[in-house]
Parts: sequence; C-alpha cells; structure tokens
Amino acid sequence: MRELSMEASMVTIRHELVSDVPAREALLDRAFGKRRRAKTSERLREGRVPSEGLAFTAVDGKGRLIGTIRLWDVVAGSAGPALLLGPVAVDGKQQGKGIGAALVQRALNEVRVKGHAAVILVGDASYYARFGFAPSLMADLHLPGPVDRDRFLGIELIPGALDGAEGLITGSGRREVPQQQAARDGALT
Repeated sequence: MRELSMEASMVTIRHELVSDVPAREALLDRAFGKRRRAKTSERLREGRVPSEGLAFTAVDGKGRLIGTIRLWDVVAGSAGPALLLGPVAVDGKQQGKGIGAALVQRALNEVRVKGHAAVILVGDASYYARFGFAPSLMADLHLPGPVDRDRFLGIELIPGALDGAEGLITGSGRREVPQQQAARDGALT
C-alpha cells in the first residue's frame, strides 16, 4: 500500500472474496446511487465476471469492506484486448485517506505484471491523470452508449497499444454463471 495516511495504515488491500459481494454491492449503491446500473460502462460489465485476478477490496483493521476496484476484459475496437477499470469506490467515512489511490495503484501494478497492454475507464480526468490516464488516447474509440468525452480515459501499459485505435469498445470477458449473478443481485444468502 502506497501513500496511505496514518489513519488508513490499518487498511489491507486484497483480492476480492465471494463473501465480499453483499458489502461490495451495498458500498457501490451508496457511492453511485440506485441508477448505477444504468451507466454506459455497465453495458460492458453486465453478465460478465471481472478479469481473472483483477478484483480487489480494501478492508479496515476490523475486516470491514471499505473500498473496491475491479477490472474487466474488453476489446478496444481496432486496438484489440484491453481492460475496463471500474467501478472504484471508497466508503464515505474513509475518503481522503489515500485508499482509492492505493486501490488504483494495486490494480495497475497487477495489470502490468499480467502483461495487459491498455486500460480504459470513465471517470474524473483530474483524479486519474496522476496515474497516467488521458482522454487523448480515446479520441476515435466509442462506448455502447452516451459518455462525456472528457471523462473517457485511457492509459497504455505497453507503448503504442492504443495508437490509431478506433471503433466500438465491447465486453469480452467470461460470462457469469446463474449462481454468480443471483449472488451479486442478492438473491442468494
């Protein structure tokens, strides 16, 4: 964990567990509201599971889930395979302590180790610029729905991975099995 405040020093970032699902979903509902599933990025995630080994949670010293980040396999038009980062969320009481940045850093470090070429996201450009994300890389790529172009960002982990990329970004990851979907939606206990 990098650059966590003293208050957040008891935070652990680990791979997401199946038992994290209810707390993760509740956190995302609080962070993004009930309409979070209506967002364009959700069209790329729905019915799919995160990229292998690229879903993380932050837990406090008492084991409570206080942050989440996930990455998803996509095809970035003519550029080919890439990852979609998001959603990223930190519990409101824990914001401003560096937990979100630590989640992004951990995720990007794992992505690099796994050899992925590029990551895209829809988010606050001023926040994600510190990690190297920029809207200019996404100029000729499109999502399957409306998006604020200033918030449509990308980063090349392999130089040139998004050079000349154009076309529609589509979901390409593994599909959820019915039990996973039911658990995510809270239908199973």
